[in-house]
Amino acid sequence: MSMKGKNILIAPLNWGLGHATRCIPIIKALEKNQYTPIIASDGAALQLLQKEFSHLQALELPSYQIEYAKNGADFKWKMLKNTPKMVEAILEEKKVVKKWVKEFQLVGIISDNRLGVYNKKVQSVFITHQLNVLSGNTSWISSKLHQQIIKKFDECWIPDFEGEPSLTGKLGHLKKSNFNLKYIGPLSRLEKENLSFKYDLMVLLSGPEPQRGILEVLLLEKVIGF
Repeated sequence: MSMKGKNILIAPLNWGLGHATRCIPIIKALEKNQYTPIIASDGAALQLLQKEFSHLQALELPSYQIEYAKNGADFKWKMLKNTPKMVEAILEEKKVVKKWVKEFQLVGIISDNRLGVYNKKVQSVFITHQLNVLSGNTSWISSKLHQQIIKKFDECWIPDFEGEPSLTGKLGHLKKSNFNLKYIGPLSRLEKENLSFKYDLMVLLSGPEPQRGILEVLLLEKVIGF
């Protein structure tokens, strides 16, 4: 049973596994500071966190149903086509979170790129490395739309360095901003260990299909070609 007054909802987007894995050190830090994280996501992201933190309560959020186009030239069209489904999921998760705030007596919300996971009655934090959403000649509008959503949250945490050298460059840095940004440094679930070498090459792939699978095939062809 969660401790009253200590429950914090942490909800990563199911867009590959990167959002979920970078929430792992945050969840561990919350537990270390005597808070009770409640995990919320969908699909593979939720399954990963359930496996990593089997002792924590896990809740399911509606899926954004994100899928990339096979052809890069169709990328914008595919995303535009999927927009109604995403908007529907965002509106639904706002309703669900409102219910959970009362049901679980939440004292905080941490959303990793889930646009509807916030509540005005609870301190709500948004994690993103994309303050600017670079989409070619539409970057200005996609960035402005994303920034308008970020403003709905009390704070925005960027998993990067504020100065240079940085990990995200233009993506994670603004020339001017009028909302509460905090650079919290890189997030990783991995820890350095001194081990003997067993393999010559390791490749970690994540991201929406079918592009993840296409890249896997290309890399296998190149590696086998060697």
